[in-house]
Amino acid sequence: MSEIDKKEDLEGFVSQLHTPEESQSVVFDHAVEQLVPTELSLLLESLPIEARCARWLQVPDELKTSVLLGMRYQARDSIFLAMDESTLDLILRSLDAECLIELADNLTEEQIEKAFSYLDSKQQNWYQGAAEFDEKHIGRYADHKLVTIPPNAKARDALRALKRGTIDLCDQVFVVDKQGLFLGVIPVSMLLKEKDPMRMVRGMIETVPITVLGTDPLITATETLEHSGGYSLPIVDNDGRLVGRITQATALWIMKEHFESQLMAKVGLTESADLFVPVFKGARQRAVWLGLNLLTAFLASWTIGLFENVLSQVVALAVLMPVVASMGGIAGSQTLTLIIRGLATKQVTFRNSWALSKQELGIALFNGVGWAAVIGVVTWYWFESGVIGLVIGIAVMANILVAALSGVYIPLILDKCKFDPALSGAVVLTTVTDVVGFVTFLGLGTLLIL
Repeated sequence: MSEIDKKEDLEGFVSQLHTPEESQSVVFDHAVEQLVPTELSLLLESLPIEARCARWLQVPDELKTSVLLGMRYQARDSIFLAMDESTLDLILRSLDAECLIELADNLTEEQIEKAFSYLDSKQQNWYQGAAEFDEKHIGRYADHKLVTIPPNAKARDALRALKRGTIDLCDQVFVVDKQGLFLGVIPVSMLLKEKDPMRMVRGMIETVPITVLGTDPLITATETLEHSGGYSLPIVDNDGRLVGRITQATALWIMKEHFESQLMAKVGLTESADLFVPVFKGARQRAVWLGLNLLTAFLASWTIGLFENVLSQVVALAVLMPVVASMGGIAGSQTLTLIIRGLATKQVTFRNSWALSKQELGIALFNGVGWAAVIGVVTWYWFESGVIGLVIGIAVMANILVAALSGVYIPLILDKCKFDPALSGAVVLTTVTDVVGFVTFLGLGTLLIL
């Protein structure tokens, strides 16, 4: 049996496509048979742009739209730029309102108008409604695959509507009036248990249904759904009209995008970054972040320069400086990560920050004293100087304590100022712990050694 005849996972196909002696065309054809569209999307993203565009031509027409939707923005853009007119028209004809919203950033105004013209009137209304919301609002990504009934319908009418629907999973039907105003929901389980088929659905509506506003941020809407314990929730506009619903599938996609964006933001990138972005474009995207880090590095270097005299006379201090900085940096990062998570889950505010500070200071004091003693003793034996051991021990303990406080308040202050703590918190924290650590260490060295 040949290598490509075996059942392979995504990683296996990535390896085979990057092996020169293998025929990429044959391997990719086999991947199309074995992988689902989202996996094919990732497989294409793993290839350099030229190879990616060549393999795209092998994607069956019926899978092209699904594969495109599974790709990140930048990688998807490389496909669109190389796409011929006939394939592009095929894609535009296959889009529904939700898919058009997802791909809109990759399309020109002319292409969006063309795709819009292919939609039926209901899909056009859905697209226009979604386009009114910002990309950070849940209303833009509302799921329209739901069952609606009027308030004067009977239980049997609701059951018939369910049977006529083409929804894969439906946990409730939505009751709306002629103007589209949302009146409430009826759980499917209640309809199935109802013994009187002639009962009016008006009397079966849940008294206080949980709703999500179309202008709610994506994460807020996801958390509301999570806390509700249901599969879906209705999304309404400011006038109370039903926009659509948020489902667990949508929530999972939002959370995946959110955590990926947080991970990438820590190094100044976006979740849409392409592995094989053109060199100049990639360099330009990363230049700003490198410049910001350069400024903080110069600040730390300037701090060290203030103690040039003691460093020139006591070389041991220069050798030990990284220990002070790294201990403070790691301790602060642990606290920072905890607080950022707390901010994301709405568990941390300025009101409970002092209680958190006392908790983190207690942990920092315990670890600070213990590790300061270890580092002090090691330094004493290494450089045969009790004074240097004392200096670094005090500096490490002080830096860990400052790092704990900084880890609590830096993300809180950044969040209050409308900056993303996940994006800039680590840079600010590292600067604080470096400067405080160096000033404490070298300042004590100047006082006690010289």
